[in-house]
Amino acid sequence: MDKLEICYTSAGDLSKLVQSKEISPVEIIEAHLSRIDETEPVLNSFITLLANEARTAARQAEKDIQAGRYKGPLHGIPVALKDLYNTGGVRTTSGSKIFDTFVPTEDCTVASKFQQAGAILLGKLNMHQFAYGPTGENPDYGHMHNPWNPDMVTGGSSGGSGSAAAAGQCTITTGSDTGGSIRIPAALCGIVGLKPTYGLVSRYGLTALSWSLDHPGPMTRTVEDTAITMNAIAGYDPKDIASAKVDIPDYTTALNRDVQGLRIGLVKEYFEAPLDPQVRKTVMDALGLLESMGAEVKEVSYPMFNESQAISSTVLMSEASAFHRDLLENEGHQLYEPVRQRLHAGLFISAAEYLRAQQARTIFDQQGRRLLDDVDLLAGPTEPVTAPEITAARVMAGEQEVGVVGALTQYTRPYNINGFPAISVPCGFSDAGLPIGLQLAGKPFDEITVLRAAHAYEQATTWHNRRPPV
Repeated sequence: MDKLEICYTSAGDLSKLVQSKEISPVEIIEAHLSRIDETEPVLNSFITLLANEARTAARQAEKDIQAGRYKGPLHGIPVALKDLYNTGGVRTTSGSKIFDTFVPTEDCTVASKFQQAGAILLGKLNMHQFAYGPTGENPDYGHMHNPWNPDMVTGGSSGGSGSAAAAGQCTITTGSDTGGSIRIPAALCGIVGLKPTYGLVSRYGLTALSWSLDHPGPMTRTVEDTAITMNAIAGYDPKDIASAKVDIPDYTTALNRDVQGLRIGLVKEYFEAPLDPQVRKTVMDALGLLESMGAEVKEVSYPMFNESQAISSTVLMSEASAFHRDLLENEGHQLYEPVRQRLHAGLFISAAEYLRAQQARTIFDQQGRRLLDDVDLLAGPTEPVTAPEITAARVMAGEQEVGVVGALTQYTRPYNINGFPAISVPCGFSDAGLPIGLQLAGKPFDEITVLRAAHAYEQATTWHNRRPPV
């Protein structure tokens, strides 16, 4: 197997080769480091690359596996973390030069779980500054570039995670999702991104943006790899006050079932919002395929969908400004101007407005739960457009020109408000060769059903096998 093939082999398949000793962790890591050398000058996915440390870890993993101490499907598999995940002894910048020399003393819970599973950390990934933006712009460490067209955004805020996975720089990456920051780059870069149920994956040791909206989660090239990753990182953590005490299933069991009998709700409000016609057709074709595979697809209405942006913005801006208030006052001049403006704006939201937004959020959540009494999943586009140009302020969604920030978050924010699990899976490409994502959302803690539908669709198509030209 040549180096490029190694880089585009899934964790599920690599783990079988590692376990059978047909390939070694050293070969895997060397292949990925070579791929990073080739593509990083274009993509700018990484803030910190840990080449020497990864090589050392790979040699140790090889020794352990040869000695019969195989830890499981992530042993010897390369992972990279968005650079707001604390890593003991390795700097964590949160995408800002303000923290260029900040070195945590301990791992965040997710990083610790990856280490326990035998995964090998390749480095820390570029991101929108403080995770406060959906495009993947960063003046401090350089903008992130989409591997399908480097003139286009990766999406954010987990932009480096999206480009690294899509380009074969890393097998598994992680993001954090406050208003769509896992699913947006997943859709725009043509990979799988899962925002788990709120509280399912620990936030301990992650730089917060909005404590009641933040969701850590995996970004991979296949649904199987997402399930494998969830087996490693999900679970109760007493260090995270929002961590949920729920039973953790084997998420790979979702891969053994088809969609026969699944009830999928096509949310009509998604298609009434500004929407590119190519995206509309591609997503409708995907839902038609699911229907032909045995799912029941019917139109449903999410009554407060049109209020979701206002609810999310009020909560997010209030909490982000509260968390970063001291930083804004003391280091505001060093912030990326759009980020600084958003943090300043949050200071003008009153307590009464914040509380009203939380009240509306409760009603929104109740409506979503009632909606999911009648269907198993809610479906629609992940994004209304394909990737816009880097630094573009506005984009055409069909015949309507809309702001980029509002467009990129219009379908993703609802599931941060209610905390439901939601996944983006590739479902096609535009005429310009840019990826399009299908979003599937489910009941709280029912990731099994979300993964089941996403995997069945993925296996019935070949979109996930395409490789970007970079």
